[in-house]
Amino acid sequence: MTQETPQQDSAATAADNTSDHSGKVDLPAKVRVRFCPSPTGTPHVGMVRTALFNWAEARHTKGTFVFRIEDTDAARDSQESYEQIIEALRWLGLDWDEGIEVGGPDGPYRQSERTQIYKDVAAKLLEAGYAYESYSTSEEIEARNLAAGRPKAFGYDGYDRTLSEEQKQAFRDEGRKPALRIRMPEDDVAFDDLIRGEIVFKAGSVPDYVIVRPNGDPLYTLTNPVDDALMRINVVLRGEDLLSSTPRQIVLYRALIELGVAKEMPLFGHMPYVMGEGKKKLSKRDPESNLFLHRENGFIPEGLLNYLALLGWSIGPDRDVFSMQELAEHFDIRDVKANPAHFDIDKAIAINAEHIRLLDPADFLRRSIAYLHRDGTVSAPTWDDLTDRERTILEAAAPLIQPRVRLLGEVSGMAGSLLSTAEYIEPEPDARKQLKATAAEVLEKAIAALDEVPEDEWHGDSLHELLSKVLVEDGGYKPRLAFGPIRVAVSGRRVSPPLFESMEIIGKAVTLARLRGLQNNL
Repeated sequence: MTQETPQQDSAATAADNTSDHSGKVDLPAKVRVRFCPSPTGTPHVGMVRTALFNWAEARHTKGTFVFRIEDTDAARDSQESYEQIIEALRWLGLDWDEGIEVGGPDGPYRQSERTQIYKDVAAKLLEAGYAYESYSTSEEIEARNLAAGRPKAFGYDGYDRTLSEEQKQAFRDEGRKPALRIRMPEDDVAFDDLIRGEIVFKAGSVPDYVIVRPNGDPLYTLTNPVDDALMRINVVLRGEDLLSSTPRQIVLYRALIELGVAKEMPLFGHMPYVMGEGKKKLSKRDPESNLFLHRENGFIPEGLLNYLALLGWSIGPDRDVFSMQELAEHFDIRDVKANPAHFDIDKAIAINAEHIRLLDPADFLRRSIAYLHRDGTVSAPTWDDLTDRERTILEAAAPLIQPRVRLLGEVSGMAGSLLSTAEYIEPEPDARKQLKATAAEVLEKAIAALDEVPEDEWHGDSLHELLSKVLVEDGGYKPRLAFGPIRVAVSGRRVSPPLFESMEIIGKAVTLARLRGLQNNL
């Protein structure tokens, strides 16, 4: 169970998670969910998984997906991060119904533009007695804890709850400014989590908490529930790391309902941690967490989102690959498991490879161009701006390459030798190691045989037949020893597109030149 202060030890208990919906809360008739990141860094896979599950729940229930930005931390928030979050959702195809850049009835959708709303609500909470002024400094709180025999970091002790007006005035006369704290109830705070079942926070386990700093700045503990209330969010889906704040939000919601600010208590669902190496929570600073690094390596949105959906959820037994449409058709937040999910990069890549194979060949090529251009393999970043020769070669190569790459970042390695006009390609180290003592004589026999092939008969099937007869049947070489040196000469790689189709694409002259080039550089 997530802990925030020592007072929360053993504070919350959760029922075992089950795979069906028995005993779980019914969802509202019209679901309204939200995604509300803070613009404090590069988008990471945990953030995307949160957005994805909210999007999928909204699409499954034909509900509303609201996207807002929580940017009240001026010291950490940045415009660059804000723009990256927008870019991430656009690239992934996670569209939203209300919020940033699309508008809606409850704007503005950036917290930095809603300051007066929070001030007004805080004033109402104070006036009604749900909040109170707190003048204690952190040093004074620690000193009182030590004096009472408690650990220094035990947390706030409720000292200011019963301050008289004279005591408050004395603090004001000292020049102190009060924080505002919410009065926590003296009974348990319980709720039915959509993923974890019943969760109970014991009375006294959560101290009175600050909603407004002494300088007047509102905190997340106020702004987040107020925005949810005013935007009529009725299903809150978020990470397990925020579970410890839920009793605070519930207590505040009770007050907001009494004040007429909120209409109803939302349902809560807390998604499992995403774990990285060594069974540790995947940090946003881990390379595997960086969304744009995955894009740079050649993940496509369909593959990455498919994999992220598996971090806590499944579409069915023994089925890992599905479309976003199928995700929307089948997703139910109540089917998500509470157990931590492990981010397995190898499995993510394997699923991405499946989605690459499902692409229309023309779509595959167009998506690949940016990577080919980045790697200097083609002359332009878009399909239409390529040369006629480049387009012709890529169209011929697509059926050979598409089934063999797992990431779009691998296309350049496969296509580079086909697009190159070089008459010699220096073999990659692992390819050169594969060359055996027989490589020179194999190349000699291959060159002699291929030299006799007319240009109009230079086709993959006939080349395969010819070299099989010359090298395997007549020469007595095993296929690996017969064709390995030719593959290395043609592509410079140990693994390449199909050899004989590659030879057809690059043509007779370049093929023979590369065979001779390797022969001269053994």
